[in-house]
Amino acid sequence: MSERKVLNKYYPPDFDPSKIPKLKLPKDRQYVVRLMAPFNMRCKTCGEYIYKGKKFNARKETVQNEQYLGLPIFRFYIKCTRCLAEITFKTDPENTDYAMEHGATRNFQAEKLIEEEEKKIQREREEEELNNPMKVLENRTRDSKMEMEVLENLQELKELNQRQAAVDFESMLEQYKELEKRQREKEQEEDERETKEMLERALVKRLRDSDSDSDQEEEKRKEQQNKHTAERPTDILTTDISTDSKVPSSTGVKRQKVESWERSVGGLGGKSTLGSLVVRKKPTATNTSQQPAAGSLTDAVASKPAKICAPATASSSQTAPAQNGSSLSLLGAYSDSDDSNSD
Repeated sequence: MSERKVLNKYYPPDFDPSKIPKLKLPKDRQYVVRLMAPFNMRCKTCGEYIYKGKKFNARKETVQNEQYLGLPIFRFYIKCTRCLAEITFKTDPENTDYAMEHGATRNFQAEKLIEEEEKKIQREREEEELNNPMKVLENRTRDSKMEMEVLENLQELKELNQRQAAVDFESMLEQYKELEKRQREKEQEEDERETKEMLERALVKRLRDSDSDSDQEEEKRKEQQNKHTAERPTDILTTDISTDSKVPSSTGVKRQKVESWERSVGGLGGKSTLGSLVVRKKPTATNTSQQPAAGSLTDAVASKPAKICAPATASSSQTAPAQNGSSLSLLGAYSDSDDSNSD
């Protein structure tokens, strides 16, 4: 079974390629190609405008006996979209463009011709200057003279326009300068105002911070005072009194503690019910110790301060506060005497 896609063909041994007939095609044969109009053109028959970029099914052929530097030149045949008249144009490799042959006129052709003429004149002038140095000097002198004339004519036209115009350009420039000056001053004032506001805000913030700090210090001081006053009134009896350079006597210490007790608690009258619990000490001639009675509570309370107060040197100084003070003050003195004994 033979292959569907044949890559190698069979050549018999007696194959002679010279016997194969060659296809003879005319040199001026035409091909159908799809192209776009290379420039704007207008049909001569009906006046229809054909714009650049319009697509056509054109016939292409090679121009006989016409080349440019060995490059062939091609001709294209199209038909007008309105009257179907034939329009032809060919390639122009010398100017890298297309040249119109017949059937239509190219738009803006006059401008292109003027440009080509200017290029031609410029080329000739350069060739002349290359071979003739005096021609170069003449051309420069003529160009400078022409420039001066052009500037003079331009100045005359400006003066003429200024005379005819009702607008004063000097006043317009002055107004513009004044406007710029006012705008600049306004911007400076705004900047100064903004900086002033920022400084004021910073100062107010600083003052608020200082006020808050002072308020916090005052609150702390008040809290310390409240804490100090909130302590128990009797704590002053248990606190140690700071010793001065001169140490006070025992009677002075007792009197200070009795006075602090009376200030904190207050004294009771002589007719109080607690007065019967404490028996006042009777002055004795001798410093003998007294025995407490086992039966009564009052003898026990009275005998203990008597034992403590016996070693004192001046009995009159001890009995005076006991007579004048209240029963609670005697109890305070009793507790002080216990503390001193324990020490």
